[in-house]
Amino acid sequence: MYSQHVDYLPLPPILYAVFTGALIALFLLIQFGVLRYAFGRIGLSSKYATLLLLASLLGSYVNIPVAHFTQERVVPQEMVDDFGGRYVVPEVVDWPGMILAVNVGGAIIPLLLSIYLLARNRIWIAAALATAIVAVVVHYFARIVPGAGISVPILAPPLVSAALAILLSRDFAAPVAYVSGSLGTLIGADLLNLDKIEGIGTPIVSFGGAGTFDGIFVTGILAVLIASLPLRRKATGVSATT
Repeated sequence: MYSQHVDYLPLPPILYAVFTGALIALFLLIQFGVLRYAFGRIGLSSKYATLLLLASLLGSYVNIPVAHFTQERVVPQEMVDDFGGRYVVPEVVDWPGMILAVNVGGAIIPLLLSIYLLARNRIWIAAALATAIVAVVVHYFARIVPGAGISVPILAPPLVSAALAILLSRDFAAPVAYVSGSLGTLIGADLLNLDKIEGIGTPIVSFGGAGTFDGIFVTGILAVLIASLPLRRKATGVSATT
């Protein structure tokens, strides 16, 4: 059905190169034990943490279509700046409509890991409250970028989720921070803006993709690390393994 040519790369190649370099640096940090304690707080060994980061990066290129909207207007190719990030607006030729998709690395993987953390640590109430607050904050700051999608400031979700996690559940702050930061960003940026995406001027809108992927990815790391720093008094019952 969609046989027409579409050149769609949400971020410039140079940013993906920088992103890959940062990922390699994170792998080294994990191996040297800098992030091992943080990921151990949510029940992940250094091996599984590395696999998770790699899966998230590779999964960011995969979008699963879930719906289709008719659309008359598509924004021509240009560079769009928002929250300090630069996005490449897609070049579309005879595109029949807009596809609503779910990004594997930015939505499905964080959702599955969040469900695992909720079930393992039984942090339903604290995580639900923190997620709701993060969603409200992210929704307030989220911006519709014509031709690119939905953009959120990178540092807002991890800082807010980490602070809430420490206040609501000091002993389980790390998993609460990850769950609230990831799900709160998805809900606040994407789900609550669902009514605004039609006519956004892009051939594909992806939950957890483009402007929200970097926020979710950074949140998953920073929120866990920040929330883990002050927690020395009592173990959560989850230990890191190698």
